[in-house]
Amino acid sequence: MKSTTARQVALSVALVAALTGVAACGSQKADKAVGKSVAHLTPLAALRSAEQSTDKAESAKVRSTTTIGDAMSMTANGALTWGGGLKGNLTITYTGGKLAEAMRKAGTASMQARYLPDAYYAKMSEQFAQQSGGKHWIRYAYDDLAKLGGGSGAYMKDQMQNTTPNQSVKLLLASGDVKKAGEETVSGVHTTHYSGTVDVADLAGKNGNLSAGQLADLRKQLSQAGVTTETVDIWINDQSLLVKKTEKAQMATGAMTSTAYYSDYGVQVTAVAPPASDTKDFKDLMKSSTGNAASGSGISS
Repeated sequence: MKSTTARQVALSVALVAALTGVAACGSQKADKAVGKSVAHLTPLAALRSAEQSTDKAESAKVRSTTTIGDAMSMTANGALTWGGGLKGNLTITYTGGKLAEAMRKAGTASMQARYLPDAYYAKMSEQFAQQSGGKHWIRYAYDDLAKLGGGSGAYMKDQMQNTTPNQSVKLLLASGDVKKAGEETVSGVHTTHYSGTVDVADLAGKNGNLSAGQLADLRKQLSQAGVTTETVDIWINDQSLLVKKTEKAQMATGAMTSTAYYSDYGVQVTAVAPPASDTKDFKDLMKSSTGNAASGSGISS
């Protein structure tokens, strides 16, 4: 596999971890909590209870960090809602790695991101706008992203469009490998910690809408990128709601780690597309400047 394609696969996986990880651990309003304390349940029973509670989720504030080797590290802070597709607003800051260097050269170390069911929007810098007809936003239609990297692109599109709020719980339930790892205080609340190892491609097949060909392509690309399994840890509070999740995997380009925390369940979230007059489409940028488009999307070409 060419190094550029390996980077694309690795960063696509990292982006999926960052974005679907955010949605996966959203929580619900306190008055709608249906879970029971999980501390005395078996791991599978506790996860099923958390899955039911989280399935009723509406919105949450989130703060997360994602690192993948020396390629990139980023933080995300904001609020998201789900149901009928992921929607929300985050501030993404590239804190290190080659991607951060590229973004700084483009005048954007931190940017606004908006998520709608059909596309992801990134607000770039004034420097970028001067080179793109005065337009500040890039629109990344998920259908276009699916064309970037074979099976990995199709996987990213599928996850960003169809992930459910209880996805991380489903990951562990589907893996068949989950154990209670202890009880801990996280963000000031009592939680029960569960851990397991999942096969990325197997779970993509179980939880996604990829064709047999796309799934085979994804498995091949993941293997070449050096990642086949992930360690998933979740922390569930006494109301069977998720308050933290981590995903870790070893890749050819280095270790990938994604951690997210959740709070302010039921927060109001409004996300609308930026004005069309201030938006440049990703596929149009690809025709004229592949480098700029790749830098803005968070996935390297």
